[in-house]
Amino acid sequence: MAAKVNIKGIREGLLVEVDEGDWNEAKSALLAKMTERASFIQGARISLDVGDHQLNAAELGKLRDLLSDMGISMFAVLSKSPITETSAQALGLGTRIFNPADRVVSRPSKPVNPGEEGLFIRRTLRSGMRIEFPGHVTVIGDVNPGSEIVAGGSIIIWGRLRGTVHAGAEGDTDAWICALSLTPTQLRIAGQIAIPPEQIGESRPEIARLVDGKVVADPWNVK
Repeated sequence: MAAKVNIKGIREGLLVEVDEGDWNEAKSALLAKMTERASFIQGARISLDVGDHQLNAAELGKLRDLLSDMGISMFAVLSKSPITETSAQALGLGTRIFNPADRVVSRPSKPVNPGEEGLFIRRTLRSGMRIEFPGHVTVIGDVNPGSEIVAGGSIIIWGRLRGTVHAGAEGDTDAWICALSLTPTQLRIAGQIAIPPEQIGESRPEIARLVDGKVVADPWNVK
């Protein structure tokens, strides 16, 4: 009997669940299902639940690339295996899906000019957490893969930025993003998106802003 693949709609996109058992069979069934529903799934973001399958970073990376060729973005991998979780995190993928308890949405109690208010967070944001705020956001801690910050103003990360961030979400092209280590899964300022290349060498504090309509990162002097 062929391995089963289930597809469910979730807040972030689609949750795709594959059978336990032989991974090659499960992967073949997954790719066949994606091909079968190409017109429906193309352009979708999926969270892949692989259950107990133990997958290394190379296997997950190859699968991510195959799905990408189909126009499908794999943004998270759910697994009961610590090995698979570690592999997913090494690729910058989330390892949890959205939980309402992990969502922080803050609105000011009285009207202020857009982007002038600020939100201060003193904790590391783990996979599955999402922060939404109409002004500036400052995080003392890391922003891990699978977490997300959406800010109307600028974003300051006093730590490692490896998740997804969107500054100037309401169209502020003067917004910027800075971090002690700037290696996000995805970085967006106003309507411009940048997916940084893989980090080579020692990381350094950087600040990203829009220059001539493009996202540009420069050294950030924190002294």
